Amino acid sequence: MEKSKSMSVFKRLKPVQILSIGFALLILLGAVLLTLPVSSAKGESTSFLTALFTATSAVCVTGLVVVDTGTYWSVFGQIVILLLIQIGGLGFMSFATLIAFIVGKKITLKERLVMQEAMNSFSIQGLVKLARYVLIFTFTIEGIGALLLAVKFIPVYGLGKGIYFSIFHSISAYCNAGFDLIGNFQSLVPFQGSIIINFTIMSLIIIGGMGFVVHSDIYRKKEFKKFSLHSKVVLLTTLVLFVLGTIIFFLLEYNNPGTLGSMSFMKKIIAALFSAVTPRTAGFNTIDLASMTTASKFITIILMFIGASPGSTGGGIKTTTAAAIILTIISVIKGREDTEIFGKRLSRAIVLRALAIAVISLALVVFNVIILSITEKGAEFMEIIYESVSAFGTVGLSLGLTPELTAIGKIIILLTMYAGRVGPLTLTLALAKKQLKNAAAVKYPEDRVLVG
Repeated sequence: MEKSKSMSVFKRLKPVQILSIGFALLILLGAVLLTLPVSSAKGESTSFLTALFTATSAVCVTGLVVVDTGTYWSVFGQIVILLLIQIGGLGFMSFATLIAFIVGKKITLKERLVMQEAMNSFSIQGLVKLARYVLIFTFTIEGIGALLLAVKFIPVYGLGKGIYFSIFHSISAYCNAGFDLIGNFQSLVPFQGSIIINFTIMSLIIIGGMGFVVHSDIYRKKEFKKFSLHSKVVLLTTLVLFVLGTIIFFLLEYNNPGTLGSMSFMKKIIAALFSAVTPRTAGFNTIDLASMTTASKFITIILMFIGASPGSTGGGIKTTTAAAIILTIISVIKGREDTEIFGKRLSRAIVLRALAIAVISLALVVFNVIILSITEKGAEFMEIIYESVSAFGTVGLSLGLTPELTAIGKIIILLTMYAGRVGPLTLTLALAKKQLKNAAAVKYPEDRVLVG
């Protein structure tokens, strides 16, 4: 009887609600495991709030931490975090599909709808095949990444620890999580001059942040002109943000003694490249973020807010959302009614959805900044807004405020990470009791208001 009731409740839930609840339950399970004495290096129980914060950061592939991952947690605790990162990065529905494959279970229509929401797919056709491709592709890329990282980590840490570090950081980078085991909140600063480490991590971040639909397009169609409009916009926007970010960071930090100033010319280029890639929701850093110029910090905030691409392991408002808004502004300036790119026109519904996501996201960040400005006494405004956007974009970059957060501050940030991972619009729809019908029954007469 109880089972039939629970199944009935499940059937009544919308896909976005199942997705939101699934992530919440996964976070709760991870938090419980991390509170156990076996999870800490000292063999002591961890406070539930610290465990919950860490689990939320792992599942939401953020990387913000209140305790150092490499020294505070035991190997068991680190493996729990790694599993949460992997499941959270790919989405629990991908792993549910994997289990279904193993046991021979048929994927129902309801489950396909949830998968469609989780992967930001246009339709439910071929979703199971896409999920299988996503899993195979992910494990292959992470495996290659681990092999490349092992070339550097094994000589430094020894065979066993080197292999372990390689696997952990490869998964963390591909899932855009930003968790590291280097210790003492150093991230990858000790390896800022390593070509292998930097370019392997950057490649994993970029590949993981493009989205599985784009991966599929590249694999099947090969030529750019044959790609879908979505893939073209993702690739173009990613390239523009990457190139502009690199140039800006290189110029702004070139003579800054706290960041690039004392480096050789080649190291400066590598560090600038890394600084442009990592705000795309990855969370690793190779320079002292707190020493960056105010302008560089602000540019980083913008990149974190935009984030990765739809259907990827990253967060933020997404590259396509930013592109749709910018293209619409350009169209308005040119006096055109339609938003156009690559000889195609974006529908009004897509433009409005992009605007809604951006405004809801901005409102969430503003609310967080106001609350944290009250609760975090003595914190600088730049630190507060930087941390808030980093949490929302599930980035994980920090100016050092996160470990010093009050209990209320930790709760605010972990809720922000959850909202940023599930998606502002998805979360809004999940909490809403009713959704508006596609076509309104009554349409009011059109009129005008003055704007600007």
